[in-house]
Amino acid sequence: MSKKNIKILVVVGILLIIVLWIGGTYNSLVKKNESCNSQWSKVESQYQRRMDLIPNLVSVVKGYAKHESETLLKVVEARNQAMNTPSDEKSIGKYQSAQNNLTSALRNLNIVIERYPELKANQNFLELQSQLEGTENRIAVERQRYSDMVQSYNQKIKSFPTNIIAGMFNFSQKEYYKADNGADKAPKVEF
Repeated sequence: MSKKNIKILVVVGILLIIVLWIGGTYNSLVKKNESCNSQWSKVESQYQRRMDLIPNLVSVVKGYAKHESETLLKVVEARNQAMNTPSDEKSIGKYQSAQNNLTSALRNLNIVIERYPELKANQNFLELQSQLEGTENRIAVERQRYSDMVQSYNQKIKSFPTNIIAGMFNFSQKEYYKADNGADKAPKVEF
């Protein structure tokens, strides 16, 4: 084999290694991006579960608390706002705000419920309340998992030399799910 052929083989080998590295890095970024998208879908799924439970809960409470219609109306309005807010990456702040408004309205509904001991003992209400509490816990878990995946993805696209490939193929940072305003303060509970 001549020196020319050896040089050509070395150059081809180096180019092949570079192409394989770029391909592997790109595929890794796609996988992490899709994991984030999939996890966000799970967050949305839990929010949808909550949306589906709310009309049933409101219906049961309505039977006991007819004169508390303003609170029930706020829950329904917050639910409708949350349902009509886009949940794509560009609107995550608006989506989170709508979900926070719904959470606040549900907290006010719980205050109304405290005024009706017979409602708290109603089996249908207890079952719906339990489902809603379970859903809130699932939402918290899925949001945390989403944030963990976003952290992993963001670290990957910022790390050298992966950041070069991320920049070449327009992989951009994802937004974390943020805590509600005032979440750092314990709620005041009075009896």
